Amino acid sequence: MPIFISSEEEFLEAAKRALECRVKRIEKKGVAKVKARTKRYLYTYIVALDKLNELLNKLKNICSIKEL
Repeated sequence: MPIFISSEEEFLEAAKRALECRVKRIEKKGVAKVKARTKRYLYTYIVALDKLNELLNKLKNICSIKEL
């Protein structure tokens, strides 16, 4: 069961424990789902496409990123 996170700071903390991070862009809605897979949970964070690059730059150093 995925856990939805609404705060960017909380998501970055969860990403530190993640095995990998996945990014799924949804062009029609103008958002992207960023998912952090840990050993036990899947954390999901929804971000606007215009703010996605800023978030990915922060995530580069934390976990490996995989585009879907």
